[in-house]
Amino acid sequence: MDYFVLFLDSLCLFVGHGVMHMVFISRLTRKKLKKWCFAAYFLILGMIQLISNRLALDGTLPVGAGVLALYGLSRYGMRNQRSVSWLAAVLSYYVSQFSFGIISSMEAALFPRFIGSPLFYPLFLVAQLLFFVLCAGCYYAVLKLLSWTEETPYIGLLLFPGLFFFASELYILETAYSFFAPVVSLEEVGKHSTLLLLQVMGLAALLCTLYAYRQLCQGFRVRAELQSLTQAAQTQKIYIAEAQARYEQTKSFRHDIKNHLSLLDGLLRSGDLEEGREYLKKLETVSESLSFPYQTGNPVVDILLGEKLGLAKEITAEVSLVLPKPCGIDDFDLCVLFANALDNAIAACRANDGAKAIRISGKQQGDFYMLTFENTCSDEPMPPAGTGLSNIKAVAEKYHGAMLTEKNGRQYHLSVLLNIAPFDSEPTSERK
Repeated sequence: MDYFVLFLDSLCLFVGHGVMHMVFISRLTRKKLKKWCFAAYFLILGMIQLISNRLALDGTLPVGAGVLALYGLSRYGMRNQRSVSWLAAVLSYYVSQFSFGIISSMEAALFPRFIGSPLFYPLFLVAQLLFFVLCAGCYYAVLKLLSWTEETPYIGLLLFPGLFFFASELYILETAYSFFAPVVSLEEVGKHSTLLLLQVMGLAALLCTLYAYRQLCQGFRVRAELQSLTQAAQTQKIYIAEAQARYEQTKSFRHDIKNHLSLLDGLLRSGDLEEGREYLKKLETVSESLSFPYQTGNPVVDILLGEKLGLAKEITAEVSLVLPKPCGIDDFDLCVLFANALDNAIAACRANDGAKAIRISGKQQGDFYMLTFENTCSDEPMPPAGTGLSNIKAVAEKYHGAMLTEKNGRQYHLSVLLNIAPFDSEPTSERK
């Protein structure tokens, strides 16, 4: 029996604790698990178990030492943040201790009656298997509810409820499962059934806390995206208003050009050459103020390109596109598309230590128009798609098109296909 118990304890220690703890932290923090971390944790667990057996320590001190060891490996071995390392270590031990507590409740209520029976050893093996299954299932539930990234806010707040549930479970294990009652009475069964229910409710409370935290994080994310979209919409309205004002000014200038030419002709006929030159300079100044550095055929896009690229003077820009007329794309959507694409391209160029260049081109093929944005970037992997690319994709899908991104070394390509033919955006199912 002693060798059998030793085997089960070793299996529980190195598989239920060692392997599952390290895999759980790796999946939670999305960090690659290093082999030496496995080896170091196994060694530490073995030393803790040996010392606790020699000194006859209660379970609290070995568990506390295990939590510290797991925190150290997560913090310094896997380079996780301090708060995340503490939370991951506490949750790892809580889930394993909870699973052990559930199985202990079943063992304390059922196993004493099988002492001396041939079924005793197989039942212990089945209980050990159930422990592994329950532990893995609880880890999976926690991972589904707690999706952590570097930008996840206030992750440290989860440490306090985690510590509470962990301490409660540890207290139950130390006070209720230190030995088997020699006789299974209704009172003992009721006691362990109550403890089982309390532990299940504790796990449910923890999972509800993690779910509420996830919903809170989603609320923060949605609010930030809404603020970003609101600011972008205000900026784009300014571009559109400025484009309309420029158009009116140009229209007025063209309307008065005959009068300007007549006046200039009169000055030249009368021999007032100096006044004629001064008048020509004034006309040139007015015409330059009404012109755009980039001519695409759309005043909103012209103003946006001029302003965005004008502020990035260190970047070499090449624009070779002419938007068709008529174009079935709304000015607001064009503004969303170009503003987000240019912001991303300028940010990528500025993060590059070498050449900084942006090239924008367009090509029409029937009712479809392909916009291509090319820019230099660093060798580092590109970050996950953010709000900017999501907005561009939404515009492309609105016009029955698609978006494609590609990175080759230090070159980044963004291609946007749009259907420029006028169409009714109302779904067919809603038409009458």
